[in-house]
Amino acid sequence: MLLLFGFGTKQKLLGAGDTRTCPRCHNTTQWTRVREFKQFTLFFIPVARWRRRVFEVCGICGAAV
Repeated sequence: MLLLFGFGTKQKLLGAGDTRTCPRCHNTTQWTRVREFKQFTLFFIPVARWRRRVFEVCGICGAAV
């Protein structure tokens, strides 16, 4: 019997965020809003998602707030 399953973290880009000064690289840029969640798939179909969170990422260094 063949059973294909997977487990991992997915990120979905939600668009542009605020213009901020990054605490890590000290550049002022447009940040990107991201939604991240863990998911379990069965035969490449998402079955369960949990630990959802929304945050913004620096466009230059990738620091998250």
